[in-house]
Amino acid sequence: MNLSTGIIFCFLILGVSSQGWGTFLKEAGQGAKDMWRAYQDMKEANYRGADKYFHARGNYDAARRGPGGAWAAKVISNARETIQGITDPLFKGMTRDQVREDSKADQFANEWGRSGKDPNHFRPAGLPNKY
Repeated sequence: MNLSTGIIFCFLILGVSSQGWGTFLKEAGQGAKDMWRAYQDMKEANYRGADKYFHARGNYDAARRGPGGAWAAKVISNARETIQGITDPLFKGMTRDQVREDSKADQFANEWGRSGKDPNHFRPAGLPNKY
């Protein structure tokens, strides 16, 4: 088992230890849906400067589901940042330093939302109220 798989397994076990598997998995599924909804809204809005808001909102909504939702939000956020670390230099022409800085800002917004802080802190002026 590699290190990342071991870490994910530990987070899963720690998250489930205080509740039943069924509840945890239900929350994780709902949290994954919250993350997907935020991603879809971000794509639909196509609004410059709003990505940090959608990062924070997706993590916020997922974490409010409970430990399973928070776990799903963290796993999805980390996976997304890892994938973007590979794809952004290839498809967006970003340098490694640019990718690193963007990822750091995204992770800050992710953690902000997961900790229960208001995602509107990252909301850009002019973003439609629909979001």
